[in-house]
Amino acid sequence: MTLGFKSIAARFGVLSLLCAVFSVPAFADSVTSSGDTAWILTATALVLFMTLPGLALFYGGLVQAKNLLSVLMQCMAIAALMSLVWLICGYSLAFGPGEGGIIGGFAKSFAAGVTAAPLDGQSIPEPLFMMFQMTFAIITPALIVGAFVERVNFGAMLVFCALWLLLCYAPAAHWVWGGGWLAGMGVIDFAGGIVVHTTAGVSALVFALIIGKRAHFPKDMHPPHSPGFVMLGAAMLWVGWFGFNAGSALGANGDAARAMLVTHTSAATASLVWMGIEWVSFRKPTLVGIATGMVAGLATITPAAGSVGPAGAIVIGAASAFVCYGAVVLIRQKLQIDDSLDVFAVHGVGGILGSLALPFLAAFGPLAPGLSKPVFVQFGVQLLGVTVVALLSAAVTAGLLYAIRTVIPLRVSPEDEEAGLDSATHGESAYHQ
Repeated sequence: MTLGFKSIAARFGVLSLLCAVFSVPAFADSVTSSGDTAWILTATALVLFMTLPGLALFYGGLVQAKNLLSVLMQCMAIAALMSLVWLICGYSLAFGPGEGGIIGGFAKSFAAGVTAAPLDGQSIPEPLFMMFQMTFAIITPALIVGAFVERVNFGAMLVFCALWLLLCYAPAAHWVWGGGWLAGMGVIDFAGGIVVHTTAGVSALVFALIIGKRAHFPKDMHPPHSPGFVMLGAAMLWVGWFGFNAGSALGANGDAARAMLVTHTSAATASLVWMGIEWVSFRKPTLVGIATGMVAGLATITPAAGSVGPAGAIVIGAASAFVCYGAVVLIRQKLQIDDSLDVFAVHGVGGILGSLALPFLAAFGPLAPGLSKPVFVQFGVQLLGVTVVALLSAAVTAGLLYAIRTVIPLRVSPEDEEAGLDSATHGESAYHQ
């Protein structure tokens, strides 16, 4: 049977339409992966869960009852403010195209030019990468909260965090993760031992020194008002950290699986070793102690989660407990620096330790991926990265605090400190008598 011209054209048109419809997903799949995208969507939610409510409860349980709401408020406000700062220009400064490997510029401010297509070498949409990195930009200044709890001026804290994100965190992220000069030298920081924990830890130490000690430190130290909150927050951090570390593989792949395994191994090891240290030293293992050890293990494995296997993670976890515990004793008891919730001793020291230890453990045991550089060459690169980022963090923090306190007091009045920040600053109370 002979088909007419119109019939042929109609069938050809339908065929063309079907080809067009079905070719779009095929083209999209060639540049993005639905599996990778689904995993990073989940990981992004997990990292935000680390701050809200994980870190908020962990820190909140460690302070006096009259300051619980102030800590929760600080974490909540930081999460909201850092989100907007990141959108406005933080992401662009960290991951936008830059000059000389120093800073990313403003080309991607307000997500300009950000499309559903992935960045080079990735398989997830760029808006998702932007959001994933936003959760890192939220938790990093939130970590610093532990240095100034129970005495900080809320307004000064907000100004500091916003400027610190732009002047300290964004440059460090660009140097290490955004194609900057440290990335070009081969610095390894899988999930933030340098970019997150070194910056936050060093900045916390400087902040504690400048703002000064709490009125009752160290003579009349109050125990944590709610070890139960501490444990709940720590448990949320442990779960959320899988998004932090395994999510940093930026895909649902073997690197993510190994990162999750070593993260869990290091946390478990550090928890038990810290508990054992307390048990031997004080004859009583404490809930706050085992939770703190867990956080130390997580912070220390973070930079090395893509570079070591399970055996290396056990070494890192054990080392983190001994070293970070010693740092707590040194800073709090011997030097009497009121880094209130041990941010530098746990996060700063842990991040630095993991960053420097990873070259020596990268080929240790099964599943260890090894290094592309000789061990001591990589160690030199790691040491350089830690040093320059630590110096940047100290300089930016000191400069910002000295500038801010010329216009806004850094800390509340002695009367407000005695009354508690919940009522004095926020007009609320966590517990009604």
